[in-house]
Amino acid sequence: MHVLITGANGFVGQALVNHILSQGCVGESKVSRLTLLDRQFDGAVIDSSSFDFVVEQHSGDLADDQWLKDTLGRFPMDVIYHLASIPGGMAEKNDELGRSVNIDATMTLLEICKAQTQSIGHKPVLVFASSIAVFGIMPDLVTDDTPLKPQMSYGAHKIVAEVMINDFSRRGWVDGRSLRLPGVLARPPAETGQLSAFLSDIIRELSQGYTFVCPMSAQAKTWASSLPNIIENLIHGAVIEESQLKATRTFTLPTLCFSMAEIVDAIGSVYKQNAKELVSYKPNPMIENLFGRFPPLETPSAEEVGFKHDGDLNNLVRQALVNSN
Repeated sequence: MHVLITGANGFVGQALVNHILSQGCVGESKVSRLTLLDRQFDGAVIDSSSFDFVVEQHSGDLADDQWLKDTLGRFPMDVIYHLASIPGGMAEKNDELGRSVNIDATMTLLEICKAQTQSIGHKPVLVFASSIAVFGIMPDLVTDDTPLKPQMSYGAHKIVAEVMINDFSRRGWVDGRSLRLPGVLARPPAETGQLSAFLSDIIRELSQGYTFVCPMSAQAKTWASSLPNIIENLIHGAVIEESQLKATRTFTLPTLCFSMAEIVDAIGSVYKQNAKELVSYKPNPMIENLFGRFPPLETPSAEEVGFKHDGDLNNLVRQALVNSN
């Protein structure tokens, strides 16, 4: 099996790469070639001789359609994880960059899949990392039928990609599955353009006994999942039989809904810290409007095909710092 991962140097991408390198398979299918794409890679080049399959890392601009076609046109692909994106805050600051990566590069990737299918009759599976940013303004309960009203360009870009992946799948050119990821915890402390980074910071800081100023109120509610849970769902997303996707190819992943006060309690319980005394609340209206007004969530379509959340908040907090930098 030839597996491609775009955005392989990102937070989720690195974890997915490490999982595949350690397991040597996706589900029950053994990997024969792993191709990794990103603008740049941190650390040493992966030594392919350490594995019983080929590993290639390619640095370049995903918005350069010719580079993408030249890089991916050499070997037929079986599974594609399309994780590369320009996230919310960064896409707001640089509209052209956001569209070039989030929309244009996705379209180029779909055209490459189409060309492969038409040339050799082998249709790749494409697992697309969409986002709950597609919802924007939410009603009192979010379900599989909730209308999409994105409040940021990032969410609008994800909707465009979902629609085109569905259309290319309808036409038989790709076997697409779009997974709407919630906040993923806990991200390493780095400047990424993620406006939701404070959700990772609060776990990291309070777990070590440091004080933390939370930019949302104690009652503000959000959705999030641990990184290990997201990796499990991404792997599962590639192995679902296409026959199970007749109802939909777009899934809002099951996730936990919790208040900031509740996650502070969970951090204190798991890491034996007096977390309530360490945290203070200074709500930022923009941040709370974007991330602190999340209603209950029902995800029957995703659960029916085997996607899962962390189980409970203590487990999410415990899992969030596994292998965290």
